[in-house]
Amino acid sequence: MPTGMLKFVKQPRVTPDKREADARRHDFGEIYVEYDPKRAVEQASRCSQCGIPFCQNHCPLHNNIPDWLMLASAGRLEEAYELSSATNNMPEICGRICPQDRLCEGNCVIEQSGHGTVTIGAVEKYITEVAWQNGWVKGPAPREERGQSVGVIGGGPAGMAAAEELRRRGYAVDVYERHDRIGGLLVYGIPNFKLEKSAVARRVELLEKSGICFHVNFEVGRDASLAELRQRHDAILIATGVYQALELGVPGVGLGNVVQALDYLIASNRKGLGDSVPAFESGLLDAAGKRIVVIGGGDTAMDCVRTAVRQGATSVRCLYRRDRGNMPGSQREVRHAEEEGVEFMWLSQPEALLGDDNVRAVRALRTHLGVADPSGRQPPVPVEGSQFPVEADLVIKALGFEPEDLRGSFASPELAITRRGTVRVEFSSMMTNLDGVFAAGDITRGASLVVWAIRDGREAASGIHAYLEAKTAARPDATTRAVA
Repeated sequence: MPTGMLKFVKQPRVTPDKREADARRHDFGEIYVEYDPKRAVEQASRCSQCGIPFCQNHCPLHNNIPDWLMLASAGRLEEAYELSSATNNMPEICGRICPQDRLCEGNCVIEQSGHGTVTIGAVEKYITEVAWQNGWVKGPAPREERGQSVGVIGGGPAGMAAAEELRRRGYAVDVYERHDRIGGLLVYGIPNFKLEKSAVARRVELLEKSGICFHVNFEVGRDASLAELRQRHDAILIATGVYQALELGVPGVGLGNVVQALDYLIASNRKGLGDSVPAFESGLLDAAGKRIVVIGGGDTAMDCVRTAVRQGATSVRCLYRRDRGNMPGSQREVRHAEEEGVEFMWLSQPEALLGDDNVRAVRALRTHLGVADPSGRQPPVPVEGSQFPVEADLVIKALGFEPEDLRGSFASPELAITRRGTVRVEFSSMMTNLDGVFAAGDITRGASLVVWAIRDGREAASGIHAYLEAKTAARPDATTRAVA
């Protein structure tokens, strides 16, 4: 065991310095500053190097966390980065936005023993930022060109991860993205205070330099059908994500100034990128000077309330029908939001939206948690006669997302889907019912985390590689061309 480890008994847990709430609530800069080298080494050295690494087991990517913490504690940062990036295509992004409190850090052995978890996410971010600064981050460089191509529909984290892995294996890769930038929700859904867009842009640039061809403003079904893309490529990956917002089923939902969370976040992010956003400039999607009510308790709701604070809202309230311990969003995000002045109204749900043309209030009622259902989750039960008003100038619905109708939009009615509307795949290969058509990410599992999308993209790339290898083996005339 290296002598530099197991310092959790003497060395307390210290997170990176966090900007004061009064300062950060006025801008969209990331709230944590970088670790200095000394502190990063100290915090990495707290790892207990336990025999069963629960941090690794609870990471969807199964990152080899104890080993790269050990290398970081020894100052061997280039090797630490190589090990970190061997299983993760975007460690600098996961280090910023993963809910580590629910995954690796939440299952850290020393956290369970009462010594405070290793700051895994912050060290991961530090290692990767040092790697970028020193030029250690390299794009995929195939040893040979295989002479086969793959089309990836969707430029979000699943599509980006798959594209990188396929390019590394020597495939020509074309990524088709309907928005005007690559990155999906990394660019348009997640605010800058959690993920600065420059971190995504440099990763996209690296992939582009490696030979991956990105086609933006390209909508499958409008610019080409799925059938036409299948004719262009040897295999197709569907990685579109899920963007169809769940609707709020209460009276008054059609009033003015009642908007979907994603529309609100996209407008804010586009404005931050310097785009012209008419709905923001008109005031519709700008929270400045308004009383904001966000309905929902997931990470998207947390992004909305914290964005509203930064836009200068008069007040920001979050209405959630369960209690704090049962909300799906990150507890860390809730703490940040509370520090920044957000008021959480737990065990409350909307009964109706009130107003004439535009919303002026939410009529809410209290709830209590009932008997757990078969999934183990307690349903919220309304308390009779507990109605109360919550004044609002803008109501943001953050209730989650479901899949769009891909069969219709792709002009591919034969594509098999599940009862939930997700694309049906054989998970051992990630192939759909259509030969050579694969799917990965939220479009197969439903709305989930970026880290799961990366994992799915990597697994889909392996499935596509196995499929194309088998096709090549069946053609004895097929050859690969060595890269000069």
